[in-house]
Amino acid sequence: MSDKPTQAELDLQWMQYAYTLAERGAAAGEVPVGAVLVRDNVIIGQGWNSPVSSNDPSAHAEINALRDAAQNINNYRLLESTLYVTLEPCVMCAGALIHARVSRLVYGAAEPKTGAVVSVFDVLTNPRHNHKVEVYGGVMEAESAALLQSFFKSRRK
Repeated sequence: MSDKPTQAELDLQWMQYAYTLAERGAAAGEVPVGAVLVRDNVIIGQGWNSPVSSNDPSAHAEINALRDAAQNINNYRLLESTLYVTLEPCVMCAGALIHARVSRLVYGAAEPKTGAVVSVFDVLTNPRHNHKVEVYGGVMEAESAALLQSFFKSRRK
């Protein structure tokens, strides 16, 4: 038997890390979404939502993680990488994954209002794109959804 973790085990490990980043966002008063970009099982970029604190409508967790990675590896092409994010990406973030040439996306909760992977739009698998992103959804779905629900419930009080 091999001691090497399976892809499913690695996906869970990295999604747990993304979840901790989402909690950091929540602690800062931002919508709790976290993202981590991994290549060869090493973090190359990470981020959480920060549009409110940065006055930047593009400062979604995914964009922040992509920006961090591009700076860290000194390249805007993020080849052979996997993005783990706690919420299904929006159109902007899905488009950025294509432009950055991210290989895989693993996300937690679906986003029934603005999801651009499977829920509302199908940006990543559109055959017109010259780059394809493998997609795996539902990793830590219940936990990610509960964190978002708890955040918005506390806001409504």
